[in-house]
Amino acid sequence: MSAERLLAWFSVHRRDLPWRRNRDPYRVVVSEVMLQQTRVETVLAYYERFLERFPTVQALAAAPEGDVLKAWEGLGYYSRARNLHRAVREVAARYGGEFPQDASELARLPGIGPYTAAAVAAIAFNQPVAAVDGNVLRVMARSLGIADEVTRPAVQRRIRDVVQALIPQGRASEFAEALMELGALVCTPRRPSCSACPWREGCAAHAAGQAEALPVRRSKARPRPVFGAVAIIAQGGRVLVVRRPDDGLLAGMWEFPWAEGAGREHTGPDLAQSVAARLGLPVRVEREFDPVRHVFSHVEWRLRVYLCTPCGGRSEHSPTGTQARWVSAAELSQLTFGRAHRRIGQQWLERLDAANAGRGEAWRWPERGEPGSGRVDSG
Repeated sequence: MSAERLLAWFSVHRRDLPWRRNRDPYRVVVSEVMLQQTRVETVLAYYERFLERFPTVQALAAAPEGDVLKAWEGLGYYSRARNLHRAVREVAARYGGEFPQDASELARLPGIGPYTAAAVAAIAFNQPVAAVDGNVLRVMARSLGIADEVTRPAVQRRIRDVVQALIPQGRASEFAEALMELGALVCTPRRPSCSACPWREGCAAHAAGQAEALPVRRSKARPRPVFGAVAIIAQGGRVLVVRRPDDGLLAGMWEFPWAEGAGREHTGPDLAQSVAARLGLPVRVEREFDPVRHVFSHVEWRLRVYLCTPCGGRSEHSPTGTQARWVSAAELSQLTFGRAHRRIGQQWLERLDAANAGRGEAWRWPERGEPGSGRVDSG
């Protein structure tokens, strides 16, 4: 495994990614947090817009959390946005707006774990620190022929030690990016391009014809299905939304009222009625919309969606026992929703489009990472 050979390959094949054009520590931190559990292609749609909205440590630190979550909307794993916000506020308050250069000190910031701290220290500050992400684990497990599970601490320590020893003096930043790039472009999880790999001659897995068999990973448990019904309670061009609790999954975000079934799918409007009963707002079920499924790391939502209207002329009634609001289509697009409830809301907006046909305007939810009020020119 030659660092020089890897760097020569990288100089030719590196991708022109926006976070590589400027190694400002703040920009590196934003990119690394966004890239946690998210593909590069997805992050590209958000990164530059996020930095346009919050161009500096000071701008992000001063922003309300709701604005940060709105800018993050659609990217998922919203705890990342909250932790990034908290980390930047601590940097502004404790370090005068300058990120610390030491990996161990970076790791003390909220949401900055050992890998992210090492990556920022290496990439932004050229510190000789081994930054070992999933791509690097895969490259090294194959190169070294490691047949043990790569999630084992002893295996990860061994890989980290080998990577540390390979870092060329004065080129830690470039080396960290090159090793990650090798895993992303060549030493891929499936069908690795061994013929294009600068390390193929010394690769134990390639020599044994076992590249696709490594690394060994523990099989993941399937997400637990959660059945539920959602009530889109609408009248007079307004719809009822509720705010989730400030902790737990999708904390503090907005959604349409819904109730979880007891481990099974409910086939009628009774569950939508129970949602309305919990809010103290009797409703009439008008029709069923398309169902929505959404998979998180540990659960899978399977949601049936019902359009409802308030009974007895009780539009704008204030629901009980919850944070709830009646909002217009324009206001809806300004609130922060998880992806599943964005899709549900889009169904209601499309129904409004049909009702407003010929009026010269249509409503839609802005695309992921796209700012805007939600109104578009229908012509």
